[in-house]
Amino acid sequence: MFPTEPAAVNKGFGAVLKNRNFMLVWIGQIICQLADKIFFVLTIALLEKYPLAAGVVEDGRRADLFLAFTLPAILLGSLGGIIVDRFPKKPIMIGSDLLRGLLTIAIPFLPREFLILLAITFANSVIVQFFAPAEQAAIPILVKRNNLMAANALFTSTMMGAIIIGFAVGEPLLSLGKSWLGESYGQELIVGGLYLVSSLIKIPVKLKSHKPTCRAEEKVNPLTEFKDCLRYLKKKRLIMNAMVQLTALYCVFAALVALSIRLAAKFGLKEKQFGFFLAAAGVGMVLGAGILGHWGERFHHKPLPLFGFLSMAFVLAVFTFIYNLPLALALSVLLGLGAALIAVPMQTLIQQQTPPEMHGKMFGFQNHAVNIALTAPLLITERLTNYFGLRVVLLGISFIVATIGIWAWRNTRKVLKDVI
Repeated sequence: MFPTEPAAVNKGFGAVLKNRNFMLVWIGQIICQLADKIFFVLTIALLEKYPLAAGVVEDGRRADLFLAFTLPAILLGSLGGIIVDRFPKKPIMIGSDLLRGLLTIAIPFLPREFLILLAITFANSVIVQFFAPAEQAAIPILVKRNNLMAANALFTSTMMGAIIIGFAVGEPLLSLGKSWLGESYGQELIVGGLYLVSSLIKIPVKLKSHKPTCRAEEKVNPLTEFKDCLRYLKKKRLIMNAMVQLTALYCVFAALVALSIRLAAKFGLKEKQFGFFLAAAGVGMVLGAGILGHWGERFHHKPLPLFGFLSMAFVLAVFTFIYNLPLALALSVLLGLGAALIAVPMQTLIQQQTPPEMHGKMFGFQNHAVNIALTAPLLITERLTNYFGLRVVLLGISFIVATIGIWAWRNTRKVLKDVI
């Protein structure tokens, strides 16, 4: 079950698709998310152009890039949300896309030093810490409360659709950029151009933000506001439970990213084709988000997150015993469908239960928590797999996922009984 507002008034996708301002933000999100995924592919592809330093292995540089993507979220995740609550959301979204586009286009004109590529990757991730909470905070401003489920379903489906397109066509699109725009800077122009287009699309958006509870010039104390956010979450246990479930969900996807290269080898694919599993999971998330966005009112009182966690646990366990590629891809679709049953209702719950003046702070905190949790799987999953083997790691993750799903379901029931 998920305690959102009664869904009888929810008009599905029709209502939000008629909302011009939401549509502009949504289209910008599609392009921006696509650029993010191709930027990730780009950084990996560019490694061959950067000479290896003495004693450095290629896998070590990839690990450094992963760390550069996640470290800013650990350091600045909550701060981004605090800043977002003090300033208008629209300039933050437009400026973030603009800066990322210019940084990407600048890559081929800078010295071919790995540290420079690492710094640009780090800067890109820093900017995301301000962009992500601003975008999340804009949704409940642009969309009526009873249409949040459909709006979040659209955002979730296109986020995962970007994974499908980004990882599936990232390499061909970058190759096309090289052939059309030049070997030296074609790839970077393609990715940077996507960011710039995303920023331009958002310019006509009319976004009326709430009046901030504190002035922009007031001193920011991240530690104090971080503690305030924690205290609020302790009082609002439904929101805390939702955040725990979202964090667990993204942990599973981080582990899947780290394990996808091993899975590709197991099912007879090349290492660079690891994105097929992520793309298949993205198809499942798009499917699940579409079902919830259009017919969500029919499942209003069902334990959707529990079904989601159990289906994901089932898929991860079965992966260890099969060797058929089509079946593995079909199971990846099921895994993505289960993920949608967690992501869409839990994100909607957080937006509905959080007061407008705390949206930026809360979504910054959420981004912070999720990305801290993402770091551990990226850094340790490969090492655990080397030590214990792929089967043991997959079965271990499956057990943890099932346990979290059952715990969250029982805990949510208890909280709802206390509220009632």
